Amino acid sequence: MSQWKSICRVDDIPVLGSRRVARPDGCDVAVFRNAEDKVFALLDRCPHKGGPLSQGIVFGESVACPLHNWTIGLHDGCAKAPDEGCTPRFSVNVENGVVYLNVDELNSVALNESATAA
Repeated sequence: MSQWKSICRVDDIPVLGSRRVARPDGCDVAVFRNAEDKVFALLDRCPHKGGPLSQGIVFGESVACPLHNWTIGLHDGCAKAPDEGCTPRFSVNVENGVVYLNVDELNSVALNESATAA
């Protein structure tokens, strides 16, 4: 059975924006909200050069990396062609307007990734 950690309210995430969730180990997690109020979570690191996806522009179900404008799918963390690569995604649960992330994933996914951008 999965445990879920309350992160924030959906309304606390800017429309077409994000919030960062700090982790004691590894890179932060970026929680995104699109125009339809869908919520997604990805490692806050572009698969290209490590740019902070939380600072990117959200459009549809994608985010544009602020460093080199790579388009990353919010539902799977993968770069859109012709670019290649993926960043880890995190499970999201929204109940009564509150955003929850999976505790096991927060404590285990991509802990060896750093937030180094080039």
